[in-house]
Amino acid sequence: MCPPEALKSLKSSTTSPSSIPAIVPPTTLSQSAYSHAASLLHHSILNHSIRLYIYTKTLAAAENSVYHTDPAKHDQLFVACLFHDIGTTETYNGPQRFEVEGADAAVAHLSKFGVSEEDKLQVWYAIALHTCKGIVQRMGELPALMRRALDVEFSVGVWQDEEGIEDVAEFRAKLEKTYPRMDIEKVLGDAVALQAVGRPEKAPSATWPGGLYRAHLEDPDWKGVSKAF
Repeated sequence: MCPPEALKSLKSSTTSPSSIPAIVPPTTLSQSAYSHAASLLHHSILNHSIRLYIYTKTLAAAENSVYHTDPAKHDQLFVACLFHDIGTTETYNGPQRFEVEGADAAVAHLSKFGVSEEDKLQVWYAIALHTCKGIVQRMGELPALMRRALDVEFSVGVWQDEEGIEDVAEFRAKLEKTYPRMDIEKVLGDAVALQAVGRPEKAPSATWPGGLYRAHLEDPDWKGVSKAF
């Protein structure tokens, strides 16, 4: 379990789900997913998840993907983005890696709405493997779309040749005015590392969580963004 003081600091910035932004798809599936995620996620991680959704749906639209043209599959895209880091919350702080806990939570939500096993598997892959660059891109259309969007979220300039956005820097700047970054790199890195302090099995050595955990153990008093982020 995370140290109580760390949990308190993470919970203090969660967002009330009472007001659902217009960007959320107008379906019961997506609106309930947003309400659940917003009630749990640190505000910085919630903003990050919404930005990820906007980037992913923009990519899907540019490619005329089925995740753009089919409203039901668009709901699945939304859930994948909103739940991709929900494993960092105390509610889903189980024994598995945070990515797997989040993937299982997303599948449980989709199961309430009769989503097919094949479609749930695509969402599961997109979340469970989202930190596995070089692998997730080979697991299907949705996992590949979301991973490309994550590259945009964390790496300036990587979307220069993507269709659908004329000026990547301007697009990012406008989006981040509406949904500020709020030190996402520090907040997310700390959340993953602190979970591993109580449950080391959540951070196997040759993984992204494992690197964050090692960096924390090597310099537990470090106040900046994790050196392993």
